[in-house]
Order: sequence, then structure tokens, then C-alpha cells
Amino acid sequence: MLRHFVGKNCKLFKRHDFIFRGIHTTNYLAKIVQFKLADIGEGIAEVEMKEWYVKPGDKVNQFDNICEVQSDKAAVTITSRYDGVVKNLHYQTGSLVKVGAFLLDIETDAVEEESSSEVSNVADSVEEAKEARKNQQKEEETVISKDGSNESGHARALATPAVRRISMENKVDLSKISGTGKDGRVLKEDVLRFIGKIPQLDSSKTSSSSSPSQSAAASPIHITPGKDQTVPVRGYTRAMVKSMSEALKIPHFGYDDEIHFDNLMKLRSSLKHIGKERDIKLSYMPFIIKATSMALSKYPILNSSVDEKFENMIYKASHNICLAIDTPGGLVVPNIKNCEQKTIWDIAEDLKRLQEAGKKQQIRPEDLSGGTFTLSNIGAIGGTYAIPIIFPPQVAIGAIGKVQKLPRFDKDDNVYPAHIVKFSWAADHRVIDGATIARFSNLLKEYLENPAFMMTELR
Repeated sequence: MLRHFVGKNCKLFKRHDFIFRGIHTTNYLAKIVQFKLADIGEGIAEVEMKEWYVKPGDKVNQFDNICEVQSDKAAVTITSRYDGVVKNLHYQTGSLVKVGAFLLDIETDAVEEESSSEVSNVADSVEEAKEARKNQQKEEETVISKDGSNESGHARALATPAVRRISMENKVDLSKISGTGKDGRVLKEDVLRFIGKIPQLDSSKTSSSSSPSQSAAASPIHITPGKDQTVPVRGYTRAMVKSMSEALKIPHFGYDDEIHFDNLMKLRSSLKHIGKERDIKLSYMPFIIKATSMALSKYPILNSSVDEKFENMIYKASHNICLAIDTPGGLVVPNIKNCEQKTIWDIAEDLKRLQEAGKKQQIRPEDLSGGTFTLSNIGAIGGTYAIPIIFPPQVAIGAIGKVQKLPRFDKDDNVYPAHIVKFSWAADHRVIDGATIARFSNLLKEYLENPAFMMTELR
């Protein structure tokens, strides 16, 4: 019947071609989009589906939380790129998902802003419109290199042309935005989050929705008597398997010593009221981290790494000190960046942030990369001495025992109670000799036993 009507009124359609186009674009706009798991960087090839925040039939908007996935290094919240209705979920909780696989199907009636201008100029057929979208998507995925020139003036930031356009429209300097994409790429969400159009990553929605998975991860495994149980290796444990397997190739040199904490305890006690004013619980760790950084400045070989062929030593300019943190999902080793440039209060703030993120299993990928030296505060759980294992490609690590009140002799042979903490060091004996680690330990001991001397060395 439509064909008969068109035949009789062809002149009308020649004059009002937009009527015919309206019929065809309706088919294009209402469609099912298959939502892919994008590359989340750090060389991650697959992740575990940790928790879904949506179910079939739910309406979602751009940047709404879709799900949370757990890689070997961190938990990552995936957000929607479309407005629409969830039609189907392709994976169950606990499943492994390859990067590039389809996560879910979304029915959407909105065409992305980036491709809408091209769709209006394409032919009437749906196939040609889809081809235009593919071409546009390829253009969006082209990333401008760090040293490339561009008209926006943000030559040092990684971003797609669409993201650069948004930054220019909002007069935002991309170099001031911390990118969450691969290799620090600035995403559209990063720009909108920077200008306040969408909530920050630590919003109440993200925190509240992550609590079920946190409690699930923390729940113990119940063993049925007489029945073995197979549990897949997931999350942070998988990363530990890889790093510790590499560590077995390193010949470790161990060194232990004890440090008197009496003077440090007095200093910490005198600063507690300032910590309360700043809402920071001042533990001993910020002092230890800062003293370690100062000692590393005197013995930079301990803050180095070796290239893959073991031909060159790479001395690191920054002291990115890693801290082994026990989380519900297993051991994770984030780091505090540039400790050599930070005050004890700065380090305390960073430490607080990492500990809170660890409890929620929301440590950012950038906090897990770039570490140069590691400290493990095993004494927070218990124990005195430890045998720490080097975290490749680093060349040294330290373990800190608990504070003990023990009898010691003063210079006049009188017994007095002393607060003692035992430090255990391990170094890669291929590149570091015993004398170096001993001198480093002696200097750190002098800093912590005489905080006034440490203060005189601060820059």
C-alpha cells in the first residue's frame, strides 16, 4: 500500500524528501548495542566479573555504574557509554572476561554526539549509516602521541579528538587532568568529572554498591567434612603468583637489626594533637617511610632496577615506596609516589588514602605501578623478624616487626625497659653486597633512634 501511495504521489516526495528520510532513520536510531569490555591498561588481558550493578530491564544513563571487574592488580568500575535499557548480561558473577568481549546488550534510541553529524548526511539505507558509524569510531580511537603537535595546545596529554573537543569547549587544560585510560589516556569521563558534571570515583554510589562484594571477598571458605573444594585463583592472588615466581630467580641476601623507638614514640606523641586537627591518624609508618627515603638518597643503588638482559642498572629518580597491604581480596602492593619530595604529613595522608582504598578493594591502577622500593609492616599483624621476598623488578625490600617492650642495658650497665622494633632486609645479591645493605640499615637506624638528627637532614 505504501508503494502504491508513493507511485501516485512521487512529486510530493521529490519536494518533501525529508518525509522519506524520517521513515528510514527511525530504524537506525532504535537498536541494540553490544557493550564491549575496553582495554583497561597495565597489560591486563582478562578480568573477573566481580559484581553487576544492573540487571535486564534496568534503565541506564551515560556514566552510570554498570559492573565492577577485578584484574590481577585492581578492582575497576565500568560505566555506561550509552543511555538506554539493559537487555541482556553475557557473564555471571565470578566468570572470567577477556578484554574486548561483549559484557551486555543495551537498547538505545540515542545516537552518539560524535557521529550524529555524519548520520544526517549518509544515504537512506541502514547499512550505509552503520558503515559511517564504524568509520567515525575508528577516528575516535586514534590517539595523538605525547610528542605530537595539535591545535588544542595539549600536546603532552593522551586523548582522542572527541575528548580534546570537549576540553576546548569547556576551556579545560588536559594536562591538569589525571587520565584513567590506558597509559594515562584522558577519557571523556575524566573531563566531565573534572568540571563537575559527573560524580567523582569515590562517590557514595560506588562505595555503597561495592560493599556487598567486599563482604563476599572477606567471607571465609566453608569446608564440608569429607569433601574437597576447588576454588579458582583470582584477583590479587594471581598477581602474587606471577611476581613471586619471578622472585624465586633472585639470590636474596638477608640482614636483620633492631631499632629503639623510644625517642620516636615521644615525637609521635607530641604531634598527635596536630594529627587530630588534620584528621590524620599519625602512626609510625610515615616516619619510617620518610626515613627510608632519606637513606635511599644516600644509597641510591637500593632504589634501582636492572634491565631485562641484566646489562644495565637503572637508578630511579623518584622514591615510589611500596607498602604491602592486606585486603579482603588478598595482598596488594600499592606505592606512595615521590616520597623524597613529601613531608611526613603528606605521606600520612597518602597512606590513609591507600589503606581505605584497600579495604574497599578500590586501589587505582596508577597506585600499583611504578614502585621502586618496598616495605612490609608485618608487625601490624604480629611477629618480630621476617624473611621478606623482593618484589621484581626492584632490588631490595624491608619488613618491619611489631613494637616490643624488652629489657636492655644502658651505657652504665643498668637495665632499663626499651621499645624495640626489629627490621629485616633482603637485597638482590647479584647487584647489592652485604656491606651496602648494612650501611643503609645503620643510617636508617640513626634517623629513627634520633629523630632530631633526621629533622636536620630534611629538605
